[in-house]
Amino acid sequence: MAKEIAAEAFAESPFKVIGKEWMLVAAEADGKANAMTVSWGGMGVLWGKNVAFIFIRPTRYTKEFIDRADKLTLSVFTEEHRKMMRYFGTVSGRDEDKLAKSGLTVRHENGYTTFAEARVTMECRKLYAQALQSDCFLDKSCDEKWYDDDYHTMYVVGIEKIRVEG
Repeated sequence: MAKEIAAEAFAESPFKVIGKEWMLVAAEADGKANAMTVSWGGMGVLWGKNVAFIFIRPTRYTKEFIDRADKLTLSVFTEEHRKMMRYFGTVSGRDEDKLAKSGLTVRHENGYTTFAEARVTMECRKLYAQALQSDCFLDKSCDEKWYDDDYHTMYVVGIEKIRVEG
């Protein structure tokens, strides 16, 4: 049974949760939902709010949903879901209905897409979005290594609710 916790009580390392375990970002728009794996981002405090920030390339179909929605979810799964996380990171929702094919139990609650199998669900509201720009890189090696004119958009989202299983 999921229980709600305060953001300050979330004691897991964002380096592990985001960078190693990965998260699934999901958003709804126009009566449809889509999701994708994210492994770049962080968590902290900004503008007096508990926030997460994630990065999404402009070519990703899920970005279209995120851009049209005010809300999104960030979900963390156990290691047994690694294959599913890879699927969400490599297959486009333009080509197939990933939510239907994933085997996940999808729930739609108050404009949020959630998953019964997630061990952590963060319900978030978008606060800020900005495309990264080449001339803003102070360390040019990051630009050279990671980009070919397909700069991520950075989204800062306010964490409104965190639910954990167990």
